Amino acid sequence: MSNDYGLWPLVIINSAVFIFFAFSFIKPKNKMDWRSLGAFSAFIIALFTEMYGFPLSIYFLSGWLSEIYPEVDFLAHENGHLLHTLLGFEGDPHFDPLHLASNALVVIGFFILASAWNVLYSAQKHHRLAKDGWYARCRHPQYVAFILIMFGFLLQWPTIPTLVMFPVLVIVYVRLARYEEGVAQTEFGDEYTKYKQVTPGFIPNFSR
Repeated sequence: MSNDYGLWPLVIINSAVFIFFAFSFIKPKNKMDWRSLGAFSAFIIALFTEMYGFPLSIYFLSGWLSEIYPEVDFLAHENGHLLHTLLGFEGDPHFDPLHLASNALVVIGFFILASAWNVLYSAQKHHRLAKDGWYARCRHPQYVAFILIMFGFLLQWPTIPTLVMFPVLVIVYVRLARYEEGVAQTEFGDEYTKYKQVTPGFIPNFSR
């Protein structure tokens, strides 16, 4: 295996950093919070395991890749950015449009996560419905943030496990959102009904 992989300390450090960031922003307090963080953590660990540890997807696709791109050493780390090669980009993959878009989505995702948590924490502290800030634009900004971050990482380093996990985790987040809506409906009644009627679930309304 190329020396570009087998870097398990980097797997552990990068996974820990991003999971800690997510943990610090959402500060899980109940089973739903832990489930959403757990799903995100599984995606992050799978991502960095292939990015720095063992390139399972590249080995799995090695026959097809070597046939189509015989001149490319896919075990060199920079060539692990598969979309960079498949879409015909040239130069440093860290500066191609996909990687730049990826970085932007990840940063935006963590910004939404942090901003939404501040609103939610204040609302929970005062036993009221969260409907300010990002919660004025959509009902589930934290889940939107997680989805943006995961999609951002997929743009720069797609792997078979994360490509399979992504739609599954989106479904998990949608189901968690539906459950939380039921809890909020029970707790806030007509106030939540009116809020739900004017606030979209996942696609933010920036006109509000």
